[in-house]
Amino acid sequence: MHRVVLDAPDDFEGWRDAARRLAIAGVEPDHVTWQIRGESGDLFGDAPLPPAPDRAAFSVPRAFVALAETVVLHSDAERFALLYQLLTRLRDQPGLMEDKADPLLRRIDMLAKAVRRDIHKMRAFVRFREVEEDGAARFVAWFEPDHHIVRANAGFFVRRFATMRWSILTPDISIHWEGETLREGPGATRADAPEGDPVEALWKGYYAAIFNPARLKTGAMLSEMPKKYWRNLPEAALIPDLVAGAQAREAAMIASAPRAPAQPGGGGEGGGKAGAGSNSKAAWAAVREEAMGCTRCPLHQGATQTVFGEGPLDAPLMFIGEQPGDQEDQAGRPFVGPAGQLLDQALIEAGVDRARAYVTNAVKHFKFEARGKRRIHQTPDAGEVQACRWWLTQELDIVRPRLIVALGATAARAMLGKAVTISRTRGSSIALDNGAEGWVTVHPSYLLRIPDEAKKAEERARFVEDLRVIGERVKALA
Repeated sequence: MHRVVLDAPDDFEGWRDAARRLAIAGVEPDHVTWQIRGESGDLFGDAPLPPAPDRAAFSVPRAFVALAETVVLHSDAERFALLYQLLTRLRDQPGLMEDKADPLLRRIDMLAKAVRRDIHKMRAFVRFREVEEDGAARFVAWFEPDHHIVRANAGFFVRRFATMRWSILTPDISIHWEGETLREGPGATRADAPEGDPVEALWKGYYAAIFNPARLKTGAMLSEMPKKYWRNLPEAALIPDLVAGAQAREAAMIASAPRAPAQPGGGGEGGGKAGAGSNSKAAWAAVREEAMGCTRCPLHQGATQTVFGEGPLDAPLMFIGEQPGDQEDQAGRPFVGPAGQLLDQALIEAGVDRARAYVTNAVKHFKFEARGKRRIHQTPDAGEVQACRWWLTQELDIVRPRLIVALGATAARAMLGKAVTISRTRGSSIALDNGAEGWVTVHPSYLLRIPDEAKKAEERARFVEDLRVIGERVKALA
């Protein structure tokens, strides 16, 4: 019997080295025990490991390596033995990784799925609280993972909060970022973490303001945010009362009195629609202020400022563009450059009230390539669109437009969550997950780039016709 002692619960490298030696030596899975250093083990499993081979006698699919890297993070005590069993079978069944009906592979896949879910939950539900340490701010969070994911997840928090000094405390291990170096420490208790900070009152106010009773699905909420995480979330204290009052609030929204006309262009001065009153104004202002300091992707480094959306907060129509251009970047407002002027004129020709539309962009920072004194537009990539999706989602939740128009392929990707072609999606309505109706057309900047005047006139007329149809749909949905 061979006893393998690994240095840590997530010691993938140690497991891989031992498993490779054992497999090449032909050691069967039931002749191996796996143990974590410091834990009690099999006193009779004392046969040494086979020597390290000069070269591997067989190879495994990359998919197996990726799967094993994830599964070793699980808390199941049998994970190492299960992986070694799968490894030995791959010698004789190289196609085993494709057999999703195999009971062993299915069990291991379920372990990997649980780990990935735990990683996601840690990223979603860690809440930092500010404390003072040596005269400087440090942000401390408490989290209780189900599995051994803390080291594997550390890189995400380093990238996300690179400029902060922070600590994440868990029962088994703690990680600390000092701004340049990451270090580990021993496990902690909940009492070691702070209970609150001054920012939480603002956050709770924002959370309550954007809570939409008409969209409440308690089962879905509990599935995505299980109650075990609530004690770490300051906003969770509000949830029971918000849920209890949801039906009354929804009824009040439906029975709300007629509203004053919305003001164009700024923070949405229109009243009325639940969401366009003072709560929505406060929520919109809070989100916009937070977006001004966004560092979710590298685009903030070269841009002058964040360019947030603007328009009435009870707008029935929302336009989503690609990103701010050079003039928008300098002015801090969307659609004020040549493309915006073309859009304004086309809306007039189509008979669409521009003052009743909210305009924004899929990406809030200007992406460009510097050529001398000029800044040449560059198309945002999928990662940048995804990073900015957070802000777009907040705008959609606050404004709740009945109809959303994506101007160009980048905007369509942000709206639909996947890449689409304009030619296939243009000219027809799309049912969106948030209950709104989606439409796709070209971005006005496309028209500005057409060199042939006849072609430009043809495409411009088609764009105006798209807007006319969209305007009719807005009226029909009112």
